[in-house]
Amino acid sequence: MKRLLRLLELLTAEVIVLLALFVLAFTTFFWLTRVVFVQHSDALDLAAFQLLDDLRARVPGLTRVVLGITFFGSAPYFVVVGILLPGLMVWQKRRREALEVFLALTGAAILNALLKSHFHRLRPGTALIKQLGMSFPSGHAMLGMALYGCLAWLLWRHGRHPVWAALLVVFALLIGLTRIYLHVHYATDVLAGFAAGLLWLILLRVALRFWWRRKDQV
Repeated sequence: MKRLLRLLELLTAEVIVLLALFVLAFTTFFWLTRVVFVQHSDALDLAAFQLLDDLRARVPGLTRVVLGITFFGSAPYFVVVGILLPGLMVWQKRRREALEVFLALTGAAILNALLKSHFHRLRPGTALIKQLGMSFPSGHAMLGMALYGCLAWLLWRHGRHPVWAALLVVFALLIGLTRIYLHVHYATDVLAGFAAGLLWLILLRVALRFWWRRKDQV
């Protein structure tokens, strides 16, 4: 009976929302793998390329803006932020938040490398800029969702800043769109990156929640 009560205590609104998001993200990722590697369908990818190609033709100078935005999802940027931001949080006596941000970014990077190695999808041959590595899922989209999604969650959870939290999520989505615009990733790569990044964030959040709960009870 006591175990049942403890389990019910954990079924808060946060857990229910996380569970719903987990199911959605997992289903999306699984569906994308079927579309790309089983059905070999490129309809979504071609439609996304066409849409953004038309936008580039209509808006001169947009590519320069896109290149600026995509930098905030690049490996050099994430390396610097992954060190400096948790360090700043530790200095501000926010050790738990620092650990969460560090693990969100580091874990997403490792998982992305493993997924790319497993699926081994080549990048589009029409890329506007040179980009090395495999294509599925998009590292910019996955790590962007992991970092900015984690920061958005912390702002919502601790600071109650919904507007800033929403803007961070929108920025992560924009970074993913820049990869399609530049033809360095297919739309399916980017969507899979968002889904995988969200999956990792949820798993990390649940694991840390249980870990800190047990630690506080000691």
